[in-house]
Amino acid sequence: MLTFFSHLTCFYCSQVSASMAVSLPPTLGLSSAPDEIQHPHIKFSEWKFKLFRVRSFEKAPENAQAEKQDSSEGKPSLEQSPAALDKVGGPKPALTQPVLKPHPKFQKKSHDDGKAKDKAIHQANLRHLCRICGNSLKADQHHRRYPVHGPVDGKTQVLLRKKEKRATSWPDLIAKVFRIDVKADVDSIHPTEFCHNCWSFMHRKFSSAPCEVYSSRNATMEWHPHTPSCDICDAARRGLKRKSQPPNSQLSKRLRTVIDRARQARRCKRRTQDRISSKELMKKITNCSKIHLSTRLLAVDFPAHFVKSISCQICEHILADPVETNCKHVFCRICILRCLKVLGSYCPCCRYPCFPTDLESPVKSFLSILNSLMVKCPAEECDEEVSLEKYNHHVSSHKESKETFVHINKGGRPRQHLLSLTRRAQKHRLRELKMQVKAFADKEEGGDVKSVCLTLFLLALRARNEHRQADELEAIMKGRGSGLQPAVCLAIRVNTFLSCSQYHKMYRTVKAITGRQIFQPLHSLRSAEKVLLPGYHPFEWQPPLKNVSSSTDVGIIDGLSGLASSVDDYPVDTIAKRFRYDAALVSALMDMEEDILEGMRARELDDYLNGPFTVVVKESCDGMGDVSEKHGSGPAVPEKAVRFSFTVMKISIAHGSQNVKVFEEAKPNSELCCKPLCLMLADESDHETLTAILSPLIAEREAMKSSELMLEMGGILRTFKFIFRGTGYDEKLVREVEGLEASGSVYICTLCDATRLEASQNLVFHSITRSHAENLERYEVWRSNPYHETVEELRDRVKGVSAKPFIETVPSIDALHCDIGNAAEFYKIFQLEIGEVYKNPNASKEERKRWQATLDKHLRKKMNLKPIMRMNGNFARKLMTKETVEAVCELIPSQERHEALKELMDLYLKMKPVWRSSCPAKECPESLCQYSFNSQRFAELLSTKFKYRYEGKITNYFHKTLAHVPEIIERDGSIGAWASEGNESGNKLFRRFRKMNARQSKYYEMEDVLKHHWLYTSKYLQKFMNAHNALKDSGFTLNSQGGLGDLLDLEESPESQDSMEF
Repeated sequence: MLTFFSHLTCFYCSQVSASMAVSLPPTLGLSSAPDEIQHPHIKFSEWKFKLFRVRSFEKAPENAQAEKQDSSEGKPSLEQSPAALDKVGGPKPALTQPVLKPHPKFQKKSHDDGKAKDKAIHQANLRHLCRICGNSLKADQHHRRYPVHGPVDGKTQVLLRKKEKRATSWPDLIAKVFRIDVKADVDSIHPTEFCHNCWSFMHRKFSSAPCEVYSSRNATMEWHPHTPSCDICDAARRGLKRKSQPPNSQLSKRLRTVIDRARQARRCKRRTQDRISSKELMKKITNCSKIHLSTRLLAVDFPAHFVKSISCQICEHILADPVETNCKHVFCRICILRCLKVLGSYCPCCRYPCFPTDLESPVKSFLSILNSLMVKCPAEECDEEVSLEKYNHHVSSHKESKETFVHINKGGRPRQHLLSLTRRAQKHRLRELKMQVKAFADKEEGGDVKSVCLTLFLLALRARNEHRQADELEAIMKGRGSGLQPAVCLAIRVNTFLSCSQYHKMYRTVKAITGRQIFQPLHSLRSAEKVLLPGYHPFEWQPPLKNVSSSTDVGIIDGLSGLASSVDDYPVDTIAKRFRYDAALVSALMDMEEDILEGMRARELDDYLNGPFTVVVKESCDGMGDVSEKHGSGPAVPEKAVRFSFTVMKISIAHGSQNVKVFEEAKPNSELCCKPLCLMLADESDHETLTAILSPLIAEREAMKSSELMLEMGGILRTFKFIFRGTGYDEKLVREVEGLEASGSVYICTLCDATRLEASQNLVFHSITRSHAENLERYEVWRSNPYHETVEELRDRVKGVSAKPFIETVPSIDALHCDIGNAAEFYKIFQLEIGEVYKNPNASKEERKRWQATLDKHLRKKMNLKPIMRMNGNFARKLMTKETVEAVCELIPSQERHEALKELMDLYLKMKPVWRSSCPAKECPESLCQYSFNSQRFAELLSTKFKYRYEGKITNYFHKTLAHVPEIIERDGSIGAWASEGNESGNKLFRRFRKMNARQSKYYEMEDVLKHHWLYTSKYLQKFMNAHNALKDSGFTLNSQGGLGDLLDLEESPESQDSMEF
């Protein structure tokens, strides 16, 4: 009855479909339908479209006929009638029966199967494509392909080591060269391998090849999830399309089904055999049947899928020390490590790339379930059931049984290390061992438990080849002591500029002569370094710093982090190393912890005060000139260097309604307090490189201005605020970072808007008008030209601003360069006075050279001043004296000029202490009070007696000296304390430390120079060095039997004389 009803329904639907396209005879109309279908209780009109979907025939008869002809040439169409299937070559009927498709509800299962199959085909196609360029991997005849996720190959690793590149994995290298992040790839979307062409491209990029490097693609390949219109799958079909063969029409449908099923069965059997053979191979590799528990020991008969989830996928034992891969498969740690070592870096289950570094511990919930499983004791005489977590403790009671073994399971709550336990817990864990050692000591060593324990420890160290610690322990056991502290040895090494080999030679020599370990080995010094370098002390910022990482264990980082690199400009021809600004400040404060607490006690403040402390920081930056060395290799770098450093000037604390000063730097211009922050081998005139390297540092400083530092000092959490003052810049660098024109510009001053002509006409009366914010506004005007002015009009409006300012500086005078600039001007005045230019202003160049030669010869004879090519600080100090003027006057015939020159020098020497002293109000109050009068008299002499040189022009430093010194003193209290002299004094240290750390690579050399320069400025080490020097000066020596012996004479040895001079 059901079959009859279905035939009837199909017949009716075919009639309805045919009536839409062609006119039918009356006998085939709707009236011919049976009455039971048209019965109102059946409601066929409502549910017929839920069962079947009628296919519309709206095509033209010609197109339909053509399609039928095409289908008949290939395989037979399902839309043909049964008669057409029986007679393939017969005439085609004019009207065929439409396809009857089931409802989507019944199609869901088959649709999901097809979708999964499409995804599998898509993923298989991805395995033959390159991740970077998208080209096919089959094009390579040698089948060379490389995994995207994993360590680099040996050839690439050798090349990277040669070029001092730190990338060790393909993701890092691909990100640097192609700027593609492959760490977040998904295997269903992205290919997992790349081609040999991309590998060659990376090699040529780093190997300094003379030929031009070409990339296989101009744009980055984009990968998308699989879609019905997937380009990858369509391209694969088009590329693999073969000539279709007509099926054998003689085979029936049942026979074809039987053949397909037999083929599938053979495939499944082959896969099963391969899987079984691979599993047997992996079990042989792991060989863990004697150390892992079998699943047959489970006390409960769990379902098979649950047992599979708690067992290793390799050895099929209960998981021991479980680890999880990136593809979410769980294995025993020993099993997966052995398989990865033998079979390769792939997951044994799904062949997804997997490496030992990718293994992670599963989630805690899984580990807790695993540890709570009950297992049977394998001992024959024991029938107990214990949890997996307590299995080891239970098995320890069966010492004589051979069936039991210790189960290794580090999941769940890990067993704490002995040293991390409390003293009570340590006694409890070692109770049995302690009783055994005591019994042995009472029986064999007369109860000397200490000697037995120390001997056991000494033997354990010797067995593990840790002979250095064993030597120290043996020295303690023999009562010889451990010698100097590591911090003292580190201070001696840093302050005497000893390299590693020189210090080790001294260490061995002293140990051999005295028989004692007075100096500590190098590994002890490296441990002491970590405490003093930035990145050791934890801290916190409230609120957190913007765009700055919250991690505190940050040491030396690459200074090129702010420089955007691409394929075209990589690598950059400069080397820069720096500390993170906030970590460096924390290390500097912890280094001054004793000074801060001592200052609080001196001001009768309580130690428990937590602030807020206000820290004033002076910033300095200057070029170091030519620092070229004849040793070393590595990338080509500039021969000039730049250092950015800071000095903690003073620290005060808010107490009541006033700020109490607890620390003030006594020698602010000493190289011992000027801490290096950034070292770079670059030219200070290179605006782009300087901006790229210093911009992240400046961003960190700006973030710290609006935040507070939370730092534990003296056992109490204290709060610190920072005030930054950029005053340690010379005029050249101020103009560079503030975007001003060069020093030869019409706009003479970096503090005011005066032109050179205005400054020469009015030498004294000027005020400070420039600021960083105003320079930024003027740069925007210069960039946009909102008033549509000419170049000269626009330049006059912005007052010499021509570039974007990127470092905020405080308008001030650098005392050191002010002295040098003024000394150079006096040196020129001496020459002009010798040639009597006030009488003959039109002298030739040859005559001027003769005057200079005469002056140099006379100064060398009278003052022992050797001629120089460029003015420096030492020559300036010797030149600017009354004795020098007396010597120069011997070459000048006019007595009137003698008086004018002597008065000019006398006025200058009265003004100089005001800007050179650290606190002029205390050190030279009389000169400070007379400064205005002396400056006006000095300006009057320049405009009258020396009018031939200063009519309509004036030097930059003469203008600043005469016009702006009183205002700066009134604002800051000092000029000399905020100068860059400490940074300049560190230039010679750079060369000494560079010679001390002469390695093969300049890349690592810069790290050592920065590290040792920082340690050189440590106040903690300076105290040890001061005590060491005091003992040395007092003649403290010990004989060769009991102490130092000839230690002090060692410093005079010819091998170390050059490196130890200080």
